[in-house]
Amino acid sequence: MPISLLIFFAIVVGIPVAGGIATSAFQRWLRHKEKMTEMIADQTAERSAQYAQHVERIEARLRVVEQIVTDGGAQTAAQIEALRDRARIGGGETQQ
Repeated sequence: MPISLLIFFAIVVGIPVAGGIATSAFQRWLRHKEKMTEMIADQTAERSAQYAQHVERIEARLRVVEQIVTDGGAQTAAQIEALRDRARIGGGETQQ
């Protein structure tokens, strides 16, 4: 078999087959990366929602503390007792 025929066969058959395999592998890798990106985005959104909820609870508690600190002495005792009563009724956590 002459070498020129082997070179011709490699060019006509080998390069397109190798290109097709490489393209297929690249497409699979790209799909994998897209799925990973979606999963990371979902996890980030979930964490963000959890943090926002946590911040809301902290802000609510801080508002109560600010109100207690800025009110007069007679009202302060009444509010502390009201908060204690809410804690007993609410199962240990203050609620507004």
